Amino acid sequence: MPSRRFMRIFKYHAVFMAVLLITGLSACNGDNPEQSEQQEAPPSKVSYQEVHKTDVQVFRQYPARVHGSSTVQVRSRVEGILEEKLYQEGEVVSKGDELFVIDQEPFEIALRQARADLEDARAGYDHARRDWKRYSRLYEQGTVSEQTRDEARTEYQLAGAAVSRAEANVEDARRNLRYTRVSAPVDGITGMEDVSEGNLLSWGDLLTTMTRNDPVHVRFSIPQEEAVARRMAAQAGPEEALPPKSLLEGARVGREGLDVLLARLMPDRDQKYPHKGVVDFTASTVDPDTGEVAYRAVFANPDQELMPGQFVRVRLLLQNLEDVFLVPESAVGQDQEGPMVFVLDEDNVAQVRHVRLGPVLEDGWAVFEGLQEKDRVVVNGQVALEDGEQVQARPAENPETK
Repeated sequence: MPSRRFMRIFKYHAVFMAVLLITGLSACNGDNPEQSEQQEAPPSKVSYQEVHKTDVQVFRQYPARVHGSSTVQVRSRVEGILEEKLYQEGEVVSKGDELFVIDQEPFEIALRQARADLEDARAGYDHARRDWKRYSRLYEQGTVSEQTRDEARTEYQLAGAAVSRAEANVEDARRNLRYTRVSAPVDGITGMEDVSEGNLLSWGDLLTTMTRNDPVHVRFSIPQEEAVARRMAAQAGPEEALPPKSLLEGARVGREGLDVLLARLMPDRDQKYPHKGVVDFTASTVDPDTGEVAYRAVFANPDQELMPGQFVRVRLLLQNLEDVFLVPESAVGQDQEGPMVFVLDEDNVAQVRHVRLGPVLEDGWAVFEGLQEKDRVVVNGQVALEDGEQVQARPAENPETK
């Protein structure tokens, strides 16, 4: 084992070497005092977008359902045997095209009988007219009594009424014969037949149903707040003030050119219906159960692309906005005072600017108040910015507004 003296010498030697090492390191640090100071951070790099006033149209999409513009039940208007069906179920027919034929023979006989009765009535009328003239002359000569003359006049009047009644019976028989050939009351698509050939029909029996699909009606409902906004937009004049914040803020809608009509149809998510439509009906009351207002739009359907019962989406013009700014959604922040953005001054100093927001459009967030023409709004790199901070700015290469 090593001696105690050796261990004591080794311990002193180790302590001495440690002191020398610490002293040397301290001396090295003392030779470069500037390296111990913290390096100043470079300015934050941001990109900006210059904003300009623009006019936009605010649209909103709503779920909707297609209905035929008219649905007509084709019914029998006379009694008889159904002899023939003249159409193919489901085909498009025009108004006036014949669909069914009912046994005509009984009605042809009835028409001939009515015509014979008319001839008989006319003969009786001629006879009564001659008697009336003869008794009138005899009464003036004092040959017949006043009662005889009055009776002749009554017979003459009754004969005239009989002719009118017989003429009406002829028209009724002719009409019933015409009803044996059942025609399409409207242009449309025929449904399945409800009665097959050979069956006895009663008056009013349902034969088939027709649906008019050009144009079509599209029914939908919108929340009452948006219905109020749309009504205000229709009534607003050129000097109308900015719309109330509560009516439009937060509505995610689309944007199109100024030539767009009131409604567009979107049968599929990424497909637009080629024909524009117009709203032709707006309910005057709010549904108390849903808090919504019923609407109806009319769309042309020449190629029969839309079918009754089909679920679609309607894109409706909600509001026209004039002289607003559009900024990307990512540029908008929030602090204790409300929505805000960073705007750069001439020296590239970021300044907080509080704004009044409108709806979110496809091209960005509409800003009603708080910005000026050609303001440079920070769109990237603003997350860690502070008010009054100097930045290194460059224009956004591909400014995204979504």
